[in-house]
Amino acid sequence: MSEFGGLEIANLSVAYGARLALDDVCLCCRRGEILGLLGPNGSGKSTLLKSVLNLVPKLSGSVNLDGQPLRSAHQRVRVAYVPQRNDVDWDFPISVEEVVLLGCQGRLGLCGRPGAAERAAAHAALDRMDMTEYRHVQIGELSGGQQQRVFLARALAQGGDTLLLDEPLGGLDAGTEAVVLGLLHELRRDGQVVLIATHNLPQAARLCDELCLLHQHVVACGPPARILNPTTLASTYGAHAVLNMAEHNAVFATDGAAPPPL
Repeated sequence: MSEFGGLEIANLSVAYGARLALDDVCLCCRRGEILGLLGPNGSGKSTLLKSVLNLVPKLSGSVNLDGQPLRSAHQRVRVAYVPQRNDVDWDFPISVEEVVLLGCQGRLGLCGRPGAAERAAAHAALDRMDMTEYRHVQIGELSGGQQQRVFLARALAQGGDTLLLDEPLGGLDAGTEAVVLGLLHELRRDGQVVLIATHNLPQAARLCDELCLLHQHVVACGPPARILNPTTLASTYGAHAVLNMAEHNAVFATDGAAPPPL
């Protein structure tokens, strides 16, 4: 058994009918690091996150957390997942506090009811995301940024040590973006596993310790300054897309470094 501290994905393949969504993907996300998944629409980023928690079936492959197979409910409750906003039914009649309490449900079981400990965890998570005053508001009445804070609070209330985020910074107001970025840095400092799927290359280059360029298969993995180069970007997004990035100055190396030559 591997002694790796973090999330290991090995030889993962996923298909939707006859279409192969992921092909023999291998990657590792260490504790105390933020790993960014980058790739165009349809490249398999969201599918990879969902497959970690068996939300989509695997053709093959394995997922380990701290060297142990991520199979049992006991193991999976350690992993919190924040979906894209467009994957959520915001019209469902549920309050902010009820949403956050759902983060505790995995530990309670299907029929378990939250008690004082779970409510304390939910309130602490809401307070951490500066959303306590909205706890009785219906989730659909909030702004997009506020909804994102609530779903991050749900992930915190779960009490796990591994966080999967699908486009967590997309379309946020400046205040919410600052809160989310601050939280991600805290989680990294605390030794959590943080895996983020994103479209935003410059933001990922600044935020993430490691990047994985994905296009059904892994094109490249490594530090942003090393893998954000014309060859890997063209293999991931296509040569025409890379030229457009260059024209709009959209690709940058890590802070303090010049943009890669395109």
